[in-house]
Amino acid sequence: MISGGNLTTVTEFILLGLSDHHDLQVPLFSIYLSIYTITLMGNILIILITMDPALHTPMYFFLRILSFLEICYTSVTVPKMLVNFLSDNRGISYTGCVAQMYFLLFLGISECFLLAAMAYDRYVAICNPLRYRLIMNRRVCLFLTVLSWFWGNVVSLVQTAWVFTLPFCGSNQINYFFCDIPPLIKLSCIDIPLYEMQLFTAAILVIFTPFSLIVVSYTFIISTILKMASAEGRHKAFSTCSSHLIVVTLYYGSCGLIYLRPKSIHLLDTNKVLALIYTTITPTLNPFIYSLRNKEVKEALRRLLLWDGLKGKIFSQRK
Repeated sequence: MISGGNLTTVTEFILLGLSDHHDLQVPLFSIYLSIYTITLMGNILIILITMDPALHTPMYFFLRILSFLEICYTSVTVPKMLVNFLSDNRGISYTGCVAQMYFLLFLGISECFLLAAMAYDRYVAICNPLRYRLIMNRRVCLFLTVLSWFWGNVVSLVQTAWVFTLPFCGSNQINYFFCDIPPLIKLSCIDIPLYEMQLFTAAILVIFTPFSLIVVSYTFIISTILKMASAEGRHKAFSTCSSHLIVVTLYYGSCGLIYLRPKSIHLLDTNKVLALIYTTITPTLNPFIYSLRNKEVKEALRRLLLWDGLKGKIFSQRK
């Protein structure tokens, strides 16, 4: 850090991480390395499975995009966290912190809007099944995906620029395991209550807008399902939505508890636990949530494994 008067020019930040107990660093490294490996393998497998010709539908197109976002999302924070578990130098450069925050916000907000697009897809499939293919054509799916990325990029640029134009003074130690808005605002030389309300207002707009679209979609979905005469039809309709609802609850629940509380800047230890849910736990669980209750995914996985086994036999016979 370079000092000048009362202000400090920050050249790097120190990420204090999850724990300062040295005895816990290796166990934590092992746990989160395992979680990261499972996350990568599970989401890559979902991408490969949904390339099956039988799963070339809008629902699985969005699921493939979601898995891609989850891989990128965890890769923004977890590798640095793993390095810090085993290193005494927990520094991250000013530029590195800017980049980490930008990509974290970009991917996270894109996922918020993608989950809303997935809810709209389920709404059309259940409430307007005869026109489903016509409405949810490839062009519409691509448009909704690009739109989610566009808003993720715009909001991320604005929020990142806003945070890093703040003056920093005093300590450069971030009581967190990645560069996020609340802990960085706490390091700045500004009127924290004023910026808390600005962050709270921005979070309401960013999180509540796609979440309200999800709520509206599922209001119509539930109303349509309850009107179905067949119990089997109701069960099938509910089962196609249950996985998405679980993911929405985990993701929006943990994000909302961090960013939709006006005093969240002062609750960093609690926020660490909640941040772990949406940065590591939810991306790990998503492949299991979407596959364990889905017969089509299980069948596609079986075909994928059979094809790999067949290729292995052919290759061995040629040798």
